[in-house]
Amino acid sequence: MSAALGRSQASSHRSPQGEGTPVSLRTTAPKGASSAIRNMKVNPLNSTRHFSLASTLALSLSTLACAGAGQAATLDLTGYTDGSGAITIQHKGGTVDPYFTLQALLLAQELGLDTSAVALPWAKWLLARQKPDATFDRFCRTDSVWLACKTADADDSLLALWLKFVETLPAETRREPAMVKSHAAASAALARLVSPPTGVYLVSPVYMHGLFMDNLEVWTYQPAHAATQNKARPSFGASIQHVFWDPAQKRYHVSTQPEQKTTEHKFYPDAVAQIFPHTVNFPHIPGGAKAHYQRWIKDHRAEWLKQVEGDFAWGLITSVSLRQGDLASVRCWHQKTLPARHSSHWTVTDEVVHQVLKARGITNQPVEKNCS
Repeated sequence: MSAALGRSQASSHRSPQGEGTPVSLRTTAPKGASSAIRNMKVNPLNSTRHFSLASTLALSLSTLACAGAGQAATLDLTGYTDGSGAITIQHKGGTVDPYFTLQALLLAQELGLDTSAVALPWAKWLLARQKPDATFDRFCRTDSVWLACKTADADDSLLALWLKFVETLPAETRREPAMVKSHAAASAALARLVSPPTGVYLVSPVYMHGLFMDNLEVWTYQPAHAATQNKARPSFGASIQHVFWDPAQKRYHVSTQPEQKTTEHKFYPDAVAQIFPHTVNFPHIPGGAKAHYQRWIKDHRAEWLKQVEGDFAWGLITSVSLRQGDLASVRCWHQKTLPARHSSHWTVTDEVVHQVLKARGITNQPVEKNCS
């Protein structure tokens, strides 16, 4: 992790660590991505990045076909889960990061997969490992035993995702005394991370700065809005926009820390931060979501699609392209990354996106000729 801008500094966000992976998503320097690919741009007139009515219609038809089948496809995490209920970051991996699992399961539910076979065992597994202060560690497998081996990367977003996930569980599970206690404790712990002067959440009691992507994830949990609101800051979403948007540079800052404003561009976290509002349907994107997405694709699609060569597949961004009806970019992602499935470049979130595409009948055909 960069000494200048690690998670304890400004920008790191989510890395499958401990799996022998080539690069940490939580570091600020994707070592597998060269400076040449970090700044690739294409002429949009020569690109498949303009989204046709046909693409949008095809996406709508595939979604309707999936819905018309009357039964959601079941998320299959064979190789990611074990008999204990644990779900690893990577296929047959030895590390569990609760953030990644919660992200993957919530995304699967949002995009129409049936997660019931794995969600309840996972909930019980993680509940048994919640710390007295309501936070969670990361876990490593020693022989057949899962032991806490690292503290969480950040408390704010992880607590919010846990709360959001708990509320998707069956009512009888939510009413269990241990789950009720967990929910109350996590809610209180999250509320303590609010910075009243800014109206946004801080990373943890130790790292007293706010991160843009974390706050967007907390924003998706509606009950977390109330703790941020006061007379000066009546809207959590508006506070996020005010704190992190730079109108002069026309971009979102990754962190509230001043030093991150002048750091060298990296795909992660810089480019990822700009597309991240689309993962949560954030309503305050300047100029509107469609135009903002199209600019990002014009500037960063080639860079994104190359990440799998030395970093990770970034299927989360594919879920944004799917929502935008950009089937050309979805197919390009599938073409570029599918050979890396279950490798060290593939996470459980990528697996969820792959299974969503399969369930919707979205394949690599027709082959996209321009995926640069």
